[in-house]
Amino acid sequence: MNIGWTSVARHYLQVVAFCFVVAVVTHLIWPSKGYFVQVGYALSVGTITWLVIEFGRHLVDEKHCHHAGDGGHGWPRGWRGLLLTALGIACGFMLGDPLGDLLFSFDTVSTPRDNRLSLAITVIAGGIATFYFHARGKAANMLAKIRAAERDASEAKLKLLETQLEPHMLFNTLANLRALITLDPPRAVTMLDRLNSYLRVTLAGSRALSHPLSAEFDRLGDYLELMAVRLGPRLRYTLDLPAPLRDVQVPPLLLQPLVENAIRHGIEPQVQGGEITVRARRDGARLTLDVCDTGAGIDPDSRPSEGGGFGLQQVKERLATVHGDEGVLRLTRLHDGGCCASISFPVAS
Repeated sequence: MNIGWTSVARHYLQVVAFCFVVAVVTHLIWPSKGYFVQVGYALSVGTITWLVIEFGRHLVDEKHCHHAGDGGHGWPRGWRGLLLTALGIACGFMLGDPLGDLLFSFDTVSTPRDNRLSLAITVIAGGIATFYFHARGKAANMLAKIRAAERDASEAKLKLLETQLEPHMLFNTLANLRALITLDPPRAVTMLDRLNSYLRVTLAGSRALSHPLSAEFDRLGDYLELMAVRLGPRLRYTLDLPAPLRDVQVPPLLLQPLVENAIRHGIEPQVQGGEITVRARRDGARLTLDVCDTGAGIDPDSRPSEGGGFGLQQVKERLATVHGDEGVLRLTRLHDGGCCASISFPVAS
């Protein structure tokens, strides 16, 4: 029997509040008993009714119950739910007044009219309370389904963006490899071997929607080694990942387009090349990832080229899919030359 005691306590507090309202009605009908005495009787009837219904539903097999949005035991379907409600109301009606008499030392003498009124109030109040809890449960279940559907849609969009990004990176690499085959065949073979190793690792983790930041940095290291075969000493790089941030979860290939842009627009245009620094740091409740280069630099206000625009747009869309407005991408032109692309988004403490 899976009972969520927090949910049970919350339900009972709502029952108590409802009993105070019912006591107002019964006090108007039977004013000879004080209001707080009527509250006691209402609590006696309401508590017994609630106990039978609340714990009785856990005795019904879950396959005959609605799905509970909070993961608990749902409400019985069809006639089982109606029968349980009727049983709870009957127990409350038959046992509630005697319990009230016992608590308040009364000897209630009821006329047939009083019995009919008491039964009607018990049935109406019990029905309203049961409908309220059932409706709230259905609403919570529907909300849980909507959130699950939104989460599935976000995950599907994230995978779609990743599948668009991987061929883009591969085409760029193959274009570089084609040029290198003509100019330097031995280096082209080395680059092809690096590409083979890189793709093997990348495809092995491509099914995941997220992976540790350490895995993202490992992929970047493999990719930069791949590019170093072609660019030689013109490409220098530093990967700075503090140990406390290694297990932070990020979407795969999140930084890949930024590193590609740094090579394409920063390092390649310069004869002497330059250095790329990839750094992770924590700013309070946010994680910031920087990809900086000492290359030619770009104007953040200028229109990016087709390849760079695709990569940056991919990063923006993936950030928006996972973090909404909380995900930020900024491009900054460095004073001493080069450019810095920074990603920032909230992380759990």
